[in-house]
Amino acid sequence: MTRLRKMMLEELQRRNFSEHTIRYYIRTVEDFARQFNRPPDRLGLQHIREYQAELFQKQKLSAGTVTNRLAALRFFYIKTLKKPWSIAETPYPKKSHRLPTILSQEEVARLIDAALTPFHRTLLMTLYATGLRCAELTHLKVSDVDSKRMVIHVHGGKNRKDRDVMLSPKLLDELRKHWRRLRQKTSDWLFPGNRWHTADYPIDEKTPRHACQGAARRAGLRHAIHPHTLRHYSAFLTITE
Repeated sequence: MTRLRKMMLEELQRRNFSEHTIRYYIRTVEDFARQFNRPPDRLGLQHIREYQAELFQKQKLSAGTVTNRLAALRFFYIKTLKKPWSIAETPYPKKSHRLPTILSQEEVARLIDAALTPFHRTLLMTLYATGLRCAELTHLKVSDVDSKRMVIHVHGGKNRKDRDVMLSPKLLDELRKHWRRLRQKTSDWLFPGNRWHTADYPIDEKTPRHACQGAARRAGLRHAIHPHTLRHYSAFLTITE
């Protein structure tokens, strides 16, 4: 581990950033340095401006993604290097606001029925029935399912807040079937990792994304489907019911 990486990691951990944000920020600074083939502490304002243009013009990244990359560099310069940062010289791009994709009830049913495996089916049903974020889903533990109160406990969600979400009888039945299918009953994780689902660590966030995308293709859905799409559908139901 380089000196700069260690310094940045310590600054992020001291401020209690999430593991996901820590990885993202460090990867961004590494990508920034590779772009110019120099250590990041030897790069300045002009390099940041060129990098921002590269992200937009060549990589075609969205305004939101570019803003996140700039936030990572801003943290590195201000908190790690203790250098000034001018928002006037490196303004955050304006975001375009698009309406989220809302699936119909029939499309959601087709998506779930097109799941590749029973494991994927349970992932999709849980996303749909709870409106959980992808990271929240992957970190669920068996003990988080409270069948007496009919809720699922979510620990350390957005902004590190805990909350409870409703557990429907249909989802509870599906989770019980899922638990019986697991080969190893000693793991704390509701969705343990590796292809046999026996590991003592959770699945990563790629698994729900691949489950959504694969099921969408098999179901013949034209929309770009990802876990957040089912979260939008859950929010839509809450508003309209």
